[in-house]
Amino acid sequence: MKTSKFNSFSEFYPFYLSEHKKKLTKIYHAIGSILVISIIILSIFSKNYNYLYLTPLAGYGFAWFSHFFIEKNKPATFKYPLYSFIGDWIMFKDILIGKIKL
Repeated sequence: MKTSKFNSFSEFYPFYLSEHKKKLTKIYHAIGSILVISIIILSIFSKNYNYLYLTPLAGYGFAWFSHFFIEKNKPATFKYPLYSFIGDWIMFKDILIGKIKL
């Protein structure tokens, strides 16, 4: 049984971007992504892998806060968890390379 209205990530990504219209929403997502990367690096260099438990809190916490209180919409993660996870990192990359303006 098919549960998604999207047949591919390329179909999903425009919808994902439409859920991130406000500049501050994109900034909060980027902060969460930077924190996730920082936590992973800290875990590797400190050899304390317990820090990795913080990655979902950092990544999803900032993103979900921005959806509920800034964008005022429901995170796509709830319906499309894999596509949303991929979308977060693609959007972060696009912000870094200037393809998406803040």
